[in-house]
Amino acid sequence: MPVTRIMTLDTNYLLRCLKTLETTLEALRSSKAGDVQYDVYRLAAVKGFGLSLEVSGRLLRRTLKEYMGDPKAVDTLFYKDVFRQAAKYGILGNEEVERWFEYRDNRNNTAHDYGEEFANETLALISGFLVDAHSLNRALTRSGKSNQKF
Repeated sequence: MPVTRIMTLDTNYLLRCLKTLETTLEALRSSKAGDVQYDVYRLAAVKGFGLSLEVSGRLLRRTLKEYMGDPKAVDTLFYKDVFRQAAKYGILGNEEVERWFEYRDNRNNTAHDYGEEFANETLALISGFLVDAHSLNRALTRSGKSNQKF
Protein backbone atom coordinates (compact mmCIF):
# COMPACT_ATOMS: atom_id res chain seq x y z
CA MET A 1 0.00 0.00 0.00
CA PRO A 2 1.19 3.55 -0.65
CA VAL A 3 2.92 5.31 2.21
CA THR A 4 1.50 8.78 1.46
CA ARG A 5 -0.31 10.69 -1.26
CA ILE A 6 1.83 13.80 -1.35
CA MET A 7 2.32 14.23 -5.07
CA THR A 8 -0.13 14.68 -7.91
CA LEU A 9 1.00 12.66 -10.91
CA ASP A 10 0.63 14.39 -14.26
CA THR A 11 0.45 11.81 -17.05
CA ASN A 12 -0.53 14.28 -19.77
CA TYR A 13 2.92 14.24 -21.42
CA LEU A 14 2.86 10.44 -21.57
CA LEU A 15 -0.57 10.52 -23.18
CA ARG A 16 0.63 13.14 -25.66
CA CYS A 17 3.66 10.99 -26.54
CA LEU A 18 1.43 7.95 -27.05
CA LYS A 19 -1.01 9.89 -29.23
CA THR A 20 1.89 11.20 -31.31
CA LEU A 21 3.26 7.67 -31.69
CA GLU A 22 -0.17 6.36 -32.73
CA THR A 23 -0.53 9.15 -35.29
CA THR A 24 2.96 8.44 -36.63
CA LEU A 25 2.10 4.75 -37.05
CA GLU A 26 -1.04 5.66 -38.98
CA ALA A 27 1.02 7.87 -41.31
CA LEU A 28 3.63 5.12 -41.69
CA ARG A 29 0.98 2.56 -42.63
CA SER A 30 -0.41 4.91 -45.28
CA SER A 31 3.05 5.49 -46.78
CA LYS A 32 4.73 3.34 -49.39
CA ALA A 33 7.77 1.34 -48.27
CA GLY A 34 10.86 2.63 -50.03
CA ASP A 35 9.66 6.23 -50.19
CA VAL A 36 11.51 8.87 -48.22
CA GLN A 37 8.27 9.73 -46.45
CA TYR A 38 8.03 6.12 -45.22
CA ASP A 39 11.58 6.33 -43.88
CA VAL A 40 10.80 9.59 -42.08
CA TYR A 41 7.74 8.07 -40.39
CA ARG A 42 9.61 4.87 -39.52
CA LEU A 43 12.39 6.86 -37.86
CA ALA A 44 9.83 9.05 -36.06
CA ALA A 45 8.03 5.94 -34.78
CA VAL A 46 11.27 4.43 -33.44
CA LYS A 47 12.17 7.70 -31.71
CA GLY A 48 8.63 8.16 -30.40
CA PHE A 49 8.75 4.65 -28.97
CA GLY A 50 12.00 5.46 -27.14
CA LEU A 51 10.66 8.71 -25.75
CA SER A 52 7.39 7.13 -24.60
CA LEU A 53 9.33 4.35 -22.92
CA GLU A 54 11.50 6.80 -21.00
CA VAL A 55 8.53 8.92 -19.92
CA SER A 56 6.75 5.77 -18.72
CA GLY A 57 9.73 4.79 -16.61
CA ARG A 58 10.02 8.24 -15.04
CA LEU A 59 6.33 8.31 -14.11
CA LEU A 60 6.53 4.83 -12.64
CA ARG A 61 9.59 5.87 -10.63
CA ARG A 62 7.65 8.85 -9.21
CA THR A 63 4.74 6.58 -8.31
CA LEU A 64 7.01 4.12 -6.52
CA LYS A 65 8.18 6.89 -4.22
CA GLU A 66 4.70 6.76 -2.69
CA TYR A 67 5.00 3.01 -2.06
CA MET A 68 8.53 2.62 -0.77
CA GLY A 69 9.56 3.78 2.69
CA ASP A 70 12.62 5.65 1.38
CA PRO A 71 11.89 7.75 -1.73
CA LYS A 72 15.62 8.33 -2.24
CA ALA A 73 16.08 4.58 -2.64
CA VAL A 74 13.86 4.73 -5.73
CA ASP A 75 16.31 7.16 -7.33
CA THR A 76 19.07 4.54 -7.08
CA LEU A 77 17.10 1.81 -8.87
CA PHE A 78 18.07 0.75 -12.36
CA TYR A 79 15.32 0.96 -14.98
CA LYS A 80 14.41 -2.73 -14.85
CA ASP A 81 14.41 -2.67 -11.06
CA VAL A 82 11.78 0.06 -11.16
CA PHE A 83 9.52 -2.32 -13.07
CA ARG A 84 10.34 -5.20 -10.72
CA GLN A 85 9.24 -3.02 -7.81
CA ALA A 86 6.06 -2.13 -9.70
CA ALA A 87 5.24 -5.84 -9.82
CA LYS A 88 6.11 -6.24 -6.14
CA TYR A 89 3.62 -3.51 -5.21
CA GLY A 90 0.93 -4.75 -7.61
CA ILE A 91 1.07 -1.79 -9.98
CA LEU A 92 1.96 -4.12 -12.87
CA GLY A 93 1.73 -7.88 -13.34
CA ASN A 94 4.77 -10.09 -13.89
CA GLU A 95 3.91 -10.73 -17.56
CA GLU A 96 3.60 -7.01 -18.18
CA VAL A 97 6.97 -6.41 -16.54
CA GLU A 98 8.59 -9.02 -18.81
CA ARG A 99 7.23 -7.18 -21.85
CA TRP A 100 8.56 -3.87 -20.49
CA PHE A 101 11.98 -5.55 -20.21
CA GLU A 102 11.72 -6.50 -23.88
CA TYR A 103 10.81 -2.93 -24.79
CA ARG A 104 13.76 -1.61 -22.79
CA ASP A 105 16.20 -4.09 -24.33
CA ASN A 106 15.01 -3.07 -27.77
CA ARG A 107 15.38 0.61 -26.89
CA ASN A 108 18.92 0.06 -25.63
CA ASN A 109 19.81 -1.57 -28.94
CA THR A 110 18.33 1.42 -30.79
CA ALA A 111 21.14 3.57 -29.45
CA HIS A 112 23.65 1.40 -31.34
CA ASP A 113 21.82 0.23 -34.46
CA TYR A 114 19.62 2.33 -36.72
CA GLY A 115 19.51 -0.18 -39.56
CA GLU A 116 16.36 -1.06 -41.44
CA GLU A 117 16.12 -4.55 -39.94
CA PHE A 118 16.37 -3.19 -36.42
CA ALA A 119 13.82 -0.47 -37.13
CA ASN A 120 11.43 -3.14 -38.37
CA GLU A 121 11.98 -5.17 -35.17
CA THR A 122 11.08 -2.08 -33.17
CA LEU A 123 7.99 -1.42 -35.28
CA ALA A 124 6.83 -4.96 -34.58
CA LEU A 125 6.86 -4.19 -30.83
CA ILE A 126 5.09 -0.84 -30.94
CA SER A 127 1.48 -2.04 -31.16
CA GLY A 128 1.91 -4.17 -28.03
CA PHE A 129 3.86 -1.38 -26.38
CA LEU A 130 0.99 1.05 -26.93
CA VAL A 131 -1.43 -1.34 -25.24
CA ASP A 132 0.94 -1.79 -22.30
CA ALA A 133 1.70 1.94 -22.04
CA HIS A 134 -2.00 2.83 -21.90
CA SER A 135 -2.46 0.11 -19.29
CA LEU A 136 0.43 1.56 -17.29
CA ASN A 137 -1.16 5.00 -17.52
CA ARG A 138 -4.41 3.61 -16.10
CA ALA A 139 -2.49 1.86 -13.31
CA LEU A 140 -0.61 5.05 -12.47
CA THR A 141 -3.78 7.12 -12.36
CA ARG A 142 -5.42 4.51 -10.09
CA SER A 143 -2.43 4.31 -7.74
CA GLY A 144 -2.32 7.99 -6.90
CA LYS A 145 -3.81 11.37 -7.57
CA SER A 146 -3.70 12.22 -11.23
CA ASN A 147 -3.75 15.51 -13.06
CA GLN A 148 -4.77 13.95 -16.34
CA LYS A 149 -6.25 16.31 -18.92
CA PHE A 150 -5.48 14.71 -22.30
